[in-house]
Amino acid sequence: MAVKTGQHHAITAWNDAPTHTLSTGGVEFAYRELGPGTGVPVVFLTHLAAVLDNWDPRVVDGIAAKHRVITFDNRGVGASSGSTPKTIEEMARDAVTLIRALGFDRVDLFGFSMGGMIAQVIAREEPQLVRKMILAGTGPAGGEGIDKVTRISYQDTVRGLLTRRDPEEFLFFTRTPNGRGAAKEFLARLEERTNDRDKAISVGAFRAQLKAIHRWGRQQPADLASIHQPTLVMNGASDKMVPSKNTIDLDRRLLNTELVLYPDAGHGGVFQFHEDFVKRALAFLSENSRTRA
Repeated sequence: MAVKTGQHHAITAWNDAPTHTLSTGGVEFAYRELGPGTGVPVVFLTHLAAVLDNWDPRVVDGIAAKHRVITFDNRGVGASSGSTPKTIEEMARDAVTLIRALGFDRVDLFGFSMGGMIAQVIAREEPQLVRKMILAGTGPAGGEGIDKVTRISYQDTVRGLLTRRDPEEFLFFTRTPNGRGAAKEFLARLEERTNDRDKAISVGAFRAQLKAIHRWGRQQPADLASIHQPTLVMNGASDKMVPSKNTIDLDRRLLNTELVLYPDAGHGGVFQFHEDFVKRALAFLSENSRTRA
């Protein structure tokens, strides 16, 4: 049984989108929704340690200008109840439960980092549910270097504490002048919303997510040939969290893809190049059909 709270009106700006809750499968999910009320919605699947307020407002607003956008807190994270899953597969099942409870039987997925791993599982296990996918800063099960995310995340979290800076500055962006500037601008955008902000992830939930990503990195490579949906595969060319060669590997192994690698950019390349990303994403989502060249 699904129980929704909150009134839904046509919201056009991410910073004004209210936080709603929906109870389903024994979990109360916190989510936000904006953009047109019709058409195939784009469900955003978020990264390690992220809550609702970790989405770049320029990216959300850009996609929501043309498409209904749904973002949500994973189980046990931010304002969502329950215990945080320790596998990507469980997170994928939670996402499907929420999507169906919201009344959708066809969605597009935008999965960033851990969210891109979740998206792959959904596309494989619930192919009829997914129309198109955008996979950014992510990699396949068993992908090279993914099992090192825990070590890298802890190192840069400590680095952030010592320098009193947000770890995402080090994890998402290169340390070049361009990367440093993009990091500063991105982090400033995340602070634009001043009302109804989400609560940060707990240490326990963060550790559970790290465990899930580590397991994903240690899995046997999955057969991606069953994923037939058109997919836009994107990353920065210098991603140190999920090494960029995984993005190239996804492009090679998926059947119906378009690949974009941003120069002098890291894990957060789609946020650094948010204007170009939104333009490409809208073009990709609006096309009636795609075939690999």
